[in-house]
Amino acid sequence: MEYRDYGKTGKKVSVIGFGGMRFGEDEDYGAEVVRRANALGINYFDTAPFYCKDRSEYIFGKAFKNMPGEFYVSTKSSVNKEATADQVRWRIENSMERMGVEKINFFHMWCVMDLDQYKRVMAPGGPYEGAMKAKKEGLIDHLVISTHCNGSDIKTIIEDDAYEGVLLGYNAINHPYRQEGVDAAIQHNIGVVTMNPLGGGLIPQHQQYFDFLRSYEDETVPQAALRFNAAQKGITVVLAGMGTIEEVEENVQTIERPLMISPQKEKEIQEKIGTGINTLCTTCGYCMKCPKKIKIPNYLEAYNLSILDGPERMMEHLHWLKERGSLKPEDILPEECIACGVCENLCTQKLPIIERLKEMAEFVK
Repeated sequence: MEYRDYGKTGKKVSVIGFGGMRFGEDEDYGAEVVRRANALGINYFDTAPFYCKDRSEYIFGKAFKNMPGEFYVSTKSSVNKEATADQVRWRIENSMERMGVEKINFFHMWCVMDLDQYKRVMAPGGPYEGAMKAKKEGLIDHLVISTHCNGSDIKTIIEDDAYEGVLLGYNAINHPYRQEGVDAAIQHNIGVVTMNPLGGGLIPQHQQYFDFLRSYEDETVPQAALRFNAAQKGITVVLAGMGTIEEVEENVQTIERPLMISPQKEKEIQEKIGTGINTLCTTCGYCMKCPKKIKIPNYLEAYNLSILDGPERMMEHLHWLKERGSLKPEDILPEECIACGVCENLCTQKLPIIERLKEMAEFVK
């Protein structure tokens, strides 16, 4: 395993990190997966309340009772759930109890979507104040931030010098959107952990299309996508969601090759993403608060295929979603969108969702 300095914290963390969002129903097996990852050299483990139907922290707690090596744990608190200093203090203590740890190594102000939400985090008596007090008392080592903001807003946050690291969405599809934030992190020497390095599953689901990421005949497309992230300047940890031992072993194999991208391959990748795939929806689901109850992620998943393969593939996918029951006859159609903007405000990629739903409605007609 390769280890990198996490900013100025003095901690060295594995370049491949373990994301705790992909556990199955068997909690004992999930704990085995965590321990296998640690045995293979992974020492950065990321979780959060509510992951895996609120079971993720408990699964890590089972694993931590018998870990083969040293490790660091990362968890989070959202201003939408814990809006005051006292509520954040409760969340920290609750997470520590669930995982059976004496402190949290990296504690995130979680899922900051825009600068207005960031101001709520930083307000007097708010989450940041509570976390800083806990840090002074030794309950957490390092206070960091998790954000879906664009690169410019991430830069603004980093320039406040309030955090020791940042967790952001970054992959071969969308990295230009957040590059300014990564550059700011380099300038301020803080750790950068990337989430969604596989595009929320989009890359492995369309391996034939994303085959251009591969530099070696015997590497998989997911491995190539992880290596792309790890090769970018300023990236400390590439966080991969893992639910099976096989996934752990495949991800760890990524570092068997140099974590670098040749200039020729870099040029090829940049030319590909310049054709529009940087606007693909990763179906994260944050837009699901549509007041009309339109199943937006399903429709945008189909829209992805119109970008990748043309509108005919979009229609094929819509038919497939109906056949498997993901879209039902009684479901609200895209044409019933009222353009209220709730979905676009929540979108982590700031996609033109309203325009896409309108386009799909016209095409379906």
